[in-house]
Amino acid sequence: MKAVFQHIKGDKTIWAIVAVLAIFSFMPVYSASTNLVYVVGSGSTLGYLVKHMVLLIMGFAIIYGVHKIPYRYFSGGSVLMLPIVIILLIFTLAQGTTIGGANASRWIRIPFVGIGFQTSTLAGLVLMVYVARYLARNKEKAIVFKESILQLWLPVSLVLLLILPANFSTTAIIFTMILIIAFVGGYPLKYIGFILGAGIIALSFFILIAKAFPDAMPNRVQTWQSRIDSFSSSEGKEAYQVEKAKIAIATGGPIGVGPGKSVQKNFLPQSSSDFIYAIIVEEYGLIGAILIVFIYFLLLFRVFVVLKKTTTIFGTLLVIGVGLPIIFQATINMAVATNLFPVTGQTLPLISSGGTSIWMTCFALGMILSVSASKEETEEDILDDNPLDILHETID
Repeated sequence: MKAVFQHIKGDKTIWAIVAVLAIFSFMPVYSASTNLVYVVGSGSTLGYLVKHMVLLIMGFAIIYGVHKIPYRYFSGGSVLMLPIVIILLIFTLAQGTTIGGANASRWIRIPFVGIGFQTSTLAGLVLMVYVARYLARNKEKAIVFKESILQLWLPVSLVLLLILPANFSTTAIIFTMILIIAFVGGYPLKYIGFILGAGIIALSFFILIAKAFPDAMPNRVQTWQSRIDSFSSSEGKEAYQVEKAKIAIATGGPIGVGPGKSVQKNFLPQSSSDFIYAIIVEEYGLIGAILIVFIYFLLLFRVFVVLKKTTTIFGTLLVIGVGLPIIFQATINMAVATNLFPVTGQTLPLISSGGTSIWMTCFALGMILSVSASKEETEEDILDDNPLDILHETID
C-alpha cells in the first residue's frame, strides 16, 4: 500500500473521495441496470456492471496520468484543443446519432469501441481552462472590452452556440461557471452584466428561430418547454419519471429497502443515469441520501483547500473552473430526482453509468490534483507558456 501512495501526488482526501464514490457506485448501477435488461431488453446486468467497472478503471488511469502533468501545460493545451473541440461539435451537430431509438444529437460513436462520446462535456472542460488562461494572463492589465470580445467571448460564444441546440442544460451550466470564473478573475462587473444580457438575448433569438423553423432543429425547444410544463403541471413523460422517483424516495424511508431491492428501478427509464439518486434513496434510505450529499460537499471543501494552497492565479481559476461544475452537476442531478428542479439530463458524477461523464470528471479531478501536487510553479512559468512548446516537447 505504501508503494501505491508513493506514486500518487496531490490531495489524498480527494483520491479517497473518488475511490469511495466509485466503489459505492457498483451496487446502484448493477441494481438499476435491470431496467435496461428486462424492460428495454438490452444486455445483462453483469455486463453493465463490468462495463461500468472498466470505465471507472479507465477513469482512474486518466486521473493518474493527468495529475502527473505540470498544470502549466493545461494553459497552452486549451488553446490547441479549442479548434479541435469546435470541429468535433460541428461534426456532432451535423451527424448526430441514435441511442436506444431516441435522438441523441449530442453524441458521436467512437469507432471499434461501441461507446458514445458526448463532445459537449469535453468542450466545457476545454473552455473552462481557456477562460482561466485568459483571465490569468490579463489579471494585471486593464481589461479592454472590445479586445476581450475577440479574444475571450467570441470563442466562448461559438462553443456555447454549438452546444445549445442539443444540450441546453450543459450550455447553461458552462455559461454560469464561466461568469463565476470571470467574476473571481477580476473581469469588470459591468462587462459581466453586458455578457449576461447578451447571452439572454441570444437564447431568446435562438428560441424564436427554432419556433419559426422547427424542421431545422426538431423537438429541441419543444423538449425544453415540455420539461418546464411537466415540472409545473405534473403531466408528460418527464413528469412520469419524476413521479416514479418520488415514489422511490418515499419508499426508501430512513434506512431503505436494501441493496438491489428497488422496485421503481423497473419503471424509471433513466434509473442507472439521470435518476440513479432516487434508486439510491430507495435502497439505502435517508441515511444513504445524506451520506452521498455529505461526500460531494466534502469534495467541495477539499477543492477550497486546494484553492487556499494554490500560489498562482491560473491555478486558482483552473481549480474553480473544473472543480465547481462537478459539485454543481451533482446538485442539479439530486435536485431533479427530488423534484426541486426540472429534468435536465445531468448525471451524478462518478456514480451514474456512462463513459464520457466519468472520463471528463476524472480529467477535471486530475487537473485539480495536478494543481495540489505542484509546489514550484510560478505565475511567470504559466504566463510565458507557449502552446507550441507543448507540441515540441511531445514530438521530442
